[in-house]
Amino acid sequence: MMLRIGSVELDVPVAQAAMSGYSDYPMRRIARKCGAPYALNEVVLDQTVLLRGRKQKRILKTAQDDHPVGGQLMGSKADDFARAADAMVGAGYDVIDINFGCPVRKVIYRCRGGYLLGQPAAALEIVRRVQEAVAGRRPVTLKMRRGLDDSPESERKFFEILDGALALGVAAVTVHPRTVEQRYVGPAKWEFLRRVKQHVGSTIVLGSGDLFCAEDVVRMMEQTGVDGVTVARGCIGNPWIFRECRALLAGRPLPPPPTVAEQRDILAEHYGCAVEQYGESRGSKIMRRFGIKYAEYHPYAKDVKRAFVAVKCAADWRAVLDRWYDPGVNRPPFRRTLDPNYLVAAGATL
Repeated sequence: MMLRIGSVELDVPVAQAAMSGYSDYPMRRIARKCGAPYALNEVVLDQTVLLRGRKQKRILKTAQDDHPVGGQLMGSKADDFARAADAMVGAGYDVIDINFGCPVRKVIYRCRGGYLLGQPAAALEIVRRVQEAVAGRRPVTLKMRRGLDDSPESERKFFEILDGALALGVAAVTVHPRTVEQRYVGPAKWEFLRRVKQHVGSTIVLGSGDLFCAEDVVRMMEQTGVDGVTVARGCIGNPWIFRECRALLAGRPLPPPPTVAEQRDILAEHYGCAVEQYGESRGSKIMRRFGIKYAEYHPYAKDVKRAFVAVKCAADWRAVLDRWYDPGVNRPPFRRTLDPNYLVAAGATL
């Protein structure tokens, strides 16, 4: 099942979503190693891209093994959006993604992200200016939620922005079917994705929301008709979801879940890449939150999670790997159920 987003061709219709504080280069590298054909950089402010400094250099640096990669931008001013998009194209990003979906309160208060779903004229001016700045050099895509709230007025504005953006030449749209007001509370309304896909016809629609395992990905595509998906929270600490999606979408059975030894290899590589990018002190702190999520796949998940929570330095991080991920110990692999809060054994008894 292939997917085209403008000039970008993917061999499977599953991408790693942009996630603030998570989807940096080390995470994207591991996702690709486990089968993700496309990944987006963590959402960045347009003004951060424009201000010179160490952070700007890190954002604008693209690695040879990190393609195709999408750069997701967020802001409130069309001019800043346009200049930042041009800079990201110059830096080598393969897709420019506009964020109209972030539900974080401080983002909304600053008239960014999901706030713009209530301002169709301002939102479409941003899309127009970004398209002009990119000038066909890269596909431009859009990330949206289904509105500010559940009111008919919010839904009307959603479709006004959607139709206007498509008329301006946006190559694809990713829709998270929760409202901004909902944030992440309650189930995502997949039925809304079906309506969006029917509304836009052949235009590429990617679905997002409540995708915590490969079975969820297949169900979303079958139930809604979307062309592909972006996996967000479901791939934090679980990059193996991408190889599982590849198998199910190709009609093959699920591959075996990762053994403790396989988990250690991925954790060690992820940690090494983070230290290389950020330095040992900062890299260890960043990897602490990843370790907590990786722990969910360990046979002793609660104990390992507590161990990662207690990490304060690089030595602590390595000590957790040495104690809990000894490849010489034959422990059974675990797989997450459809409910992401629970684990079930998938191997021999302890």
